[in-house]
Amino acid sequence: MNLNSINNVFFIGIGGIGMSALARYFKSIGKHVSGYDKTATEITEALGDLGISVHFEDDLNRVDKAFLEKDKTLVIYTPAIPKQHSQLNYFKENSFTVLKRSQILGTITENTFCLAVAGTHGKTTTTSILGHLLYECDVKLTAFLGGISENYNSNLILNGDAVSVVEADEFDRSFLTLSPNFACITSMDADHLDIYGDASELKKSFEDFSKKIKKEGKLFVKNGLPLNGISYGIEDGSDYEILNIKIKNGTYIFDVKTPQTAIKNIEFNLPGRHNLSNALVAFAMALEYGCEAQRLVSALASYKGVKRRFTYQIKTEDLVFIDDYAHHPEEINAVHSAVREMYPAKKVLAIFQPHLFSRTKDFADGFAESLSQFDEILLLDIYPARELPIEGITSEWLMGKVNNPNKKLIQKGEILSAIKASEATVILVIGAGDIGEEVKHIKQGLSIAS
Repeated sequence: MNLNSINNVFFIGIGGIGMSALARYFKSIGKHVSGYDKTATEITEALGDLGISVHFEDDLNRVDKAFLEKDKTLVIYTPAIPKQHSQLNYFKENSFTVLKRSQILGTITENTFCLAVAGTHGKTTTTSILGHLLYECDVKLTAFLGGISENYNSNLILNGDAVSVVEADEFDRSFLTLSPNFACITSMDADHLDIYGDASELKKSFEDFSKKIKKEGKLFVKNGLPLNGISYGIEDGSDYEILNIKIKNGTYIFDVKTPQTAIKNIEFNLPGRHNLSNALVAFAMALEYGCEAQRLVSALASYKGVKRRFTYQIKTEDLVFIDDYAHHPEEINAVHSAVREMYPAKKVLAIFQPHLFSRTKDFADGFAESLSQFDEILLLDIYPARELPIEGITSEWLMGKVNNPNKKLIQKGEILSAIKASEATVILVIGAGDIGEEVKHIKQGLSIAS
């Protein structure tokens, strides 16, 4: 489609992290942007500050009349929107141009040099690191992020339109709308089984994605995954390999072996071996694109992270409060590994909000095992997102599987008092639901208490 002929862009689900990045992009290129979302959040508030009108009722009368001009309006929606949504159905039934977020992302990036980051874990952090590295190397890029970058306080990095950096999302097979020049695959653990049915179908979709890479393009694959490409890993003989890891004042210092050379004493400030792996593949992709190695070393040292990805809210000798988006057993394992590496002698309390009834059902044993590793666990009700309840699938049911005596079911309003009753000095908030909205209140309460 010809985006130049479009004056107005209306988003259904505008408050989603990926959707809001697109809203920012269209606003930046001079389009009139508006949208609907279910609830007001910090993201919708930030869009309002940019002059983007957002409403929270599924009512066609709330849509500005200008956006009802069929020939001048593009409608973008997220698959998380229910099928009975009246605004979405109006636009579809009246022959508006209605596209999924992934489809319009494919359109925007098709005439750029596209670097795509795929994987069931690590997409957002890796995309954010890659966008930052290229920006610091003066590449004319637009990066669409699935989280708010701490460096740019945005989920959009805008410095030109020659290069695009995107998350290639496996949910709903969305990444098959992309045709990247470079792509990486960080992980292929079973997830989204409500969409795929079983892990073999998910694996096939990643294989299909790898075939979407343009001729003369490059695929970067974490060592051990069943795909052919440029391999990367930590002390495992990969094409791109991290060696000689040290930790100094909470900062990783390491060397990188490339197919051609070795680069010494690289610094990176995000905790966790999983984040080292993410940094490595972003570094490799930027180097293969043509960035100069020493500029990349400097850029990596200045990278601050993504909000809700092992984000320190409080960091003192007596109390550490960390917020993380982890919502899959392997992601919780990665958070646990990182916090134990950084704070081996401290007691750790994890507060977890499960995300989706189907995911909780499919991975209950994995969740139970990963949560059992913490010294103390507080479990919230399941966040439904796009789903209706599944009979018998509750947080109480999940808690019964957790093999740890220091466990308790709580409501959101009880979080602060439960933390204060604990002897733990490292506090983790984990989950992809609305638990993120509670973090600022918890931080405030803990700061006052301390």
